[in-house]
Parts: sequence; structure tokens; C-alpha cells
Amino acid sequence: MVLVYIIAAYLLGSIPVGLVLARLKGQDPRKVGSGNIGATNVMRAAGKTLGIITLLGDILKGLIPTGLAILYGLSPVFVVAIGLAAFLGHLFPVYLRFKGGKGVATALGVFLALKPVAIPILLVVFIAVLLAWRYVSLGSLVGTALMPVLLLLFRAPLEYVVGSLIVGVLIYWKHRENIRRIVSGTESRFSSQR
Repeated sequence: MVLVYIIAAYLLGSIPVGLVLARLKGQDPRKVGSGNIGATNVMRAAGKTLGIITLLGDILKGLIPTGLAILYGLSPVFVVAIGLAAFLGHLFPVYLRFKGGKGVATALGVFLALKPVAIPILLVVFIAVLLAWRYVSLGSLVGTALMPVLLLLFRAPLEYVVGSLIVGVLIYWKHRENIRRIVSGTESRFSSQR
């Protein structure tokens, strides 16, 4: 049953929320801006409202399966496996030939299920970085790096910490082009995305 749950979490994570919503408006975020199917690029392609709905949908893809796994009392290792399956579904969706998004919102949903008390701190840090440098990607990367530390501080199971490190490595890998642009000063700033 756990294996079935993991597969179901992956298939849920694979649903390209942003692409589906943008297509309803006759747009394709893969042909705009960064070409990503996440909330920031959907906002560029199809407007703020659909961008926000995409953000919420991508968060729920991580929150629902991970939260249900915790609710059903599964062991931490299975909870993490299910959360990672949903996250990997977003990164490598079967419906889009394994070419998906960068995973920040879906990871946030997983983290929200694992340790809700850490999320307000992450959001404050994200907003602070965004206000200081106006890079959405930088705020996301700083928050991603902070999550394992917060899990340790809040005495989460070690499996959760390891899972957050795996998520972090994949998010940084998916953001490698953003990192290069931040270093070179060519990354798009938040003010130009509105």
C-alpha cells in the first residue's frame, strides 16, 4: 500500500498546474520568460491571478500527500519517501516527458506538512531577501538552504532533515542557471516581473 501511495504522490506531483491554467487562457509558459511552468513564469505568461493559483496548486501537490502520510501515522522514512515522490513528480512529470518545474512551491508544501512551525520563519527570510535584492530565485534558494537547519532546531526526525537536504540539492541543481545569472547580475528582478 505504501508503494501505491508513493506512486499516487508522484502522479499528483506530476500534474502541471501552471501549464493547465495558462493553456485555459491561451498561453504557454514554456514559451515565455524562463520557460518554466512554475508560478513566477505563469504570472509572466498569464497574469497575477493564474500565477497565484499556480503557486497554491503546486504547494498543495506537496502538502496533501505528505500531510496524509503523517495523518495516517506512517513512519518518518515513508513520510519522506511520499513527500519526495510528489516533489520529484513536479520536477520530472510523466505527463510532460519528465520536463517539469523547479520545485520550490511543491517543496514548500512538503515542508509545511513536515514542520509547519518553520514556515513563517522561511517566509520572513524569503521576503527579507526579496526586498533587499529583488530576486525571487535568491529568496527561494536561501529559504531552501535554511530548511534543514530549522528542522534540526525544531528537533524533527532525522529522516526529515535528510529529505530536506535531498530536496535542497535538487532545487539548487534546477536553479543552476539562475545562480549563474545572479552571479553575473543578469537575473530578472522582481520589479520587472510584475
